[in-house]
Amino acid sequence: MKIIDVTLTLFAWDNIPATSYGAHTGRFSGDSKLGLLTLSTDEGITGHAFLGSAFYAADMDGASLIRYLKPLLLGQNPLDRERLHKAMFKRVRTTTVRAIGAVDIALWDIAGKSANLPIHSLLGSYRDRVPAYISSAVLASPGAYADEALHYKALNFAAYKIHPPQIWREDIKVCEAVRKAVGDDYLLMLDAAWSYDYPTALRVGQAIEALGYYWYEDPLADADIYNYVELRKKLHIPIMATEYPAAGLDAYAPWVRERATDFLRGDVAVKGGITTLVKTAHLAEAFHLNYELHHGGNSLNNFANLHVIMAIQNTEFFEVLLPAESQKYGLLNDLEVDQDGMVHAPTGPGLGAKIDFELIKRKSLAVLT
Repeated sequence: MKIIDVTLTLFAWDNIPATSYGAHTGRFSGDSKLGLLTLSTDEGITGHAFLGSAFYAADMDGASLIRYLKPLLLGQNPLDRERLHKAMFKRVRTTTVRAIGAVDIALWDIAGKSANLPIHSLLGSYRDRVPAYISSAVLASPGAYADEALHYKALNFAAYKIHPPQIWREDIKVCEAVRKAVGDDYLLMLDAAWSYDYPTALRVGQAIEALGYYWYEDPLADADIYNYVELRKKLHIPIMATEYPAAGLDAYAPWVRERATDFLRGDVAVKGGITTLVKTAHLAEAFHLNYELHHGGNSLNNFANLHVIMAIQNTEFFEVLLPAESQKYGLLNDLEVDQDGMVHAPTGPGLGAKIDFELIKRKSLAVLT
């Protein structure tokens, strides 16, 4: 089997509600662009992936994917994923980790379709369902967070994670209000999204530690390993880092070596696809660390993340990022959480997602070849 074509169809994602997750996204709304990546083969098997998100349009990565990665792929066996993954990362200075991740997902989609198996079965399934937790946007008041947490607790979601206003005193008030609303036994997490310096991170960490929060995510700048080490010395609450910077497997090594985090973190969009995630999960397992997967930024990335979750032991949750209208688009059968708060493994071959090709045709803006 050989790859005979690589195309990226840019299509409009409109009516995105006003949303923010912190300073790293700003406040976005209105329109974005997703890209449908298509890898065609001489045996008629086609692999797909989505590129882009509601706040990071696909055309920002798409041109470099076609210019620098397509020549590496044409004529190659799509089942040679490890070799192709290595070759693509050698071009990370001229393309992006997001582009590499999209290609890797499409290659895994081909592999699953070729074997007539879901990707998690190719990896070696560990489970067939996983608990979901809700991950908030930045909301208007402590009361708004408390109401949202109560709503999803009633729907049997396993936990609620706060993206706070990123003003530390206000953040503590939000965390206090949510804890008071849901009671002492419900799992809560705080994702500060890289917004604090060390003294502030310590103050907030001590406050949520006293409130019994389950983890403290990304309080410091994404590469501030020195201060993460210092913060861990002062806190007992588990700290989660390594979601960013966008990078491959070797970026995790100093975090493990320095014992700078209690969890490793990643997703297919910012770590280079399914291949990197599986390797990282096994690296974490060797040190008895959990590897918790971040939301993927678009609907097909979430399917890809879920396949990895189903194939590894050392993870606890599937992240559901709100609002849905800023996260779900382009599929006929998007992932849903059942009445018990669980997300179930895809069962179809490859990614197992049904792409809304009619919507993509209707919303098509350009085809990059």
